[in-house]
Amino acid sequence: MTERKPPGVNFESWIDKQIREAEERGDFASLPGKGKPLPEGPDPTYDEMWWVKQKMAREGLSYLSPTLALRKEAEDTLAAAAEAPSERMARRLVTELNEKIRTALRTPPPGPPLGLTPYDVDEVARDWRERHAV
Repeated sequence: MTERKPPGVNFESWIDKQIREAEERGDFASLPGKGKPLPEGPDPTYDEMWWVKQKMAREGLSYLSPTLALRKEAEDTLAAAAEAPSERMARRLVTELNEKIRTALRTPPPGPPLGLTPYDVDEVARDWRERHAV
């Protein structure tokens, strides 16, 4: 593979010829993993964090930036507040969420912009009462 491409020969045919000749010599016959599918996941030759990504995939873990994680938590908390067993519980959930949002607004975490403002606890409580009206 150290020989130079001859002038007038296009790269594709020159490379294909070298691969065909190597196959004929048996250069590829004893490679590890021969006849097996390629492993799934990131290619370790191009990504220095490949082992972390494979471990996370095996463990079923994922990572969100702090701002995206807080957005997801806000979405989940509002859904939980709507289904809370009592108005008091719904208020508590939103109050705790608002404190996290205020903290993130005071000291912005790394990642994309937060894009959230504290929620109106009274409005969430009013929505809860309407959903659970007898």
